[in-house]
Order: sequence, then structure tokens, then C-alpha cells
Amino acid sequence: MKRNAHPRWPALLAAFAICGLYYSLPEHLTLGPGWLLAVVTVALLGPTSIFHRRGMVRLNEIFAYAGLSAITLGLISSLALLVRRLPLHKDPPVELLLAASALWFSNILLFASWYWRLDGGGPNQRDQRGEHVDGAFLFPQMVMESALKKQMGEEDWSPGFVDYVFLAFNTSTAFSPTDVPVLTRWAKVLMMIQSLISLTTVALLAARAVNIL
Repeated sequence: MKRNAHPRWPALLAAFAICGLYYSLPEHLTLGPGWLLAVVTVALLGPTSIFHRRGMVRLNEIFAYAGLSAITLGLISSLALLVRRLPLHKDPPVELLLAASALWFSNILLFASWYWRLDGGGPNQRDQRGEHVDGAFLFPQMVMESALKKQMGEEDWSPGFVDYVFLAFNTSTAFSPTDVPVLTRWAKVLMMIQSLISLTTVALLAARAVNIL
């Protein structure tokens, strides 16, 4: 691993956290049994650490994209099932509230993972470059003067997974990137999709809350 390389374990931890939230959903809101997504995720994302350590970049990226795609499919299907069942009033309001909350938190972690995986060519290319000066998002550190960055010890700054979690959290709560402007079209599309999913789940939470009260 290169000296400036960011650790991969936060992204893996986020993926497994999503699987845990998915498993907590009622079975009628999951695509197949709740444990299936965890099995698929382990099978696809587990080997990525091995590939990364052995320098097998291509296999690392293929398995990472496949794992994130599987998680995305699972969450989108659960959201669709939740929206479909809402007008039927067959599920207890508290159960729907908990399910919508789980999907909302999963939405943040999922899109943070996509941003981390895609920005600037992905973590492998960002590690190769060292200092992050070009990407889909304009982080504040990217526009700081060199002297100031050196003074702050940020001359080799590159965004880590937490930076993308912060970006995704702002998108799901404020429906905007706040202090990180978006520069590319693909990033704008992803952020619109994330905001739409967040807005849908928040609307479900509000609707259920009104019914409970």
C-alpha cells in the first residue's frame, strides 16, 4: 500500500452496515431473504481487499462495482416495495417508520460509497496521484493556496471515505452539496437520484408520523 493511500476498510464497513440495515427490514420488504444481500456482498466485496493488496487493480474494481451494484439493486427494490405497500395500510405504522429510517441511512452510506468509488477515477487512481487536484467534486482543500495547505499539513490532501459520507449526508438532509460544489454531469445525476430517494423516504416518515399522531 502506498504511503498516501487511504484505507479501504471504511468502505467495506459501510457496505456491511448497509447489509445489516437491510437484514433488519421485514422480509416482505426485501428482494428474497434478508441475509441474501449480505452473502452476495461478502462474496463480491470480500476479495477486493486481497486484489488491492496484490496490485490486481482491474479485478479490484470489477468486484467493487459488482458489489455496489448488488447493494443498489437491493435497496431500490426495498424502497419500491415500501412505496407500493404504503397505500394498502397492511403494515403497522411503527414497522414502516423503522423500515423507512433504515433505508434513509442506507441511502447515505450507499451513495457515499459510489462517490468514493467514482470520484477522480476511483481510490486506486487517487492513491497514484497523491494530492487530489481534479475530480467530480470541488472540496475546499482543492482551492486552498499551496502555502496555506503546507502550513496546515494538507499538501498531500486527498478525500477519504468520511469526506464522501459528509457529502452524502448533506445531500440527504439539505438536498444540496453545501460546501462541496459538483462539477461533472454523472455526479449531478447521482446526487439528484440520492436526493429523490431521500425525499421519498422522508415523505414516508412524515406520512406515517401523522397517522401515528
